[in-house]
Amino acid sequence: MAFVIGEPCVDVKDMTCIEECPVDCIYEGERMLYIHPSECIDCAACEPVCPVEAIKPAQHVDDRWRPFQESAKSAFDVLGSPGGSTKVDPPIEDTEYVKNFEKN
Repeated sequence: MAFVIGEPCVDVKDMTCIEECPVDCIYEGERMLYIHPSECIDCAACEPVCPVEAIKPAQHVDDRWRPFQESAKSAFDVLGSPGGSTKVDPPIEDTEYVKNFEKN
């Protein structure tokens, strides 16, 4: 997975990152956005435009963000690889972790 969306996105969903993504690999969930791990091309276009700094390269994910990385993987285990977010009706179903996540 090239980039990960973490906790700052929960209940914010700014969506500027979706507009910047050249391969349409960012999907809207009910509470947050998810980057499809096999569709992301590691271009980093999404990271600097996020106003809440919710996007990090996967290699910089710490223990606090690791559940969000795993959550994105499991979201796409269910959804599969549709080839871009415009090919599915939003929102995709959030994972149990995100559904039950309580922001501080």
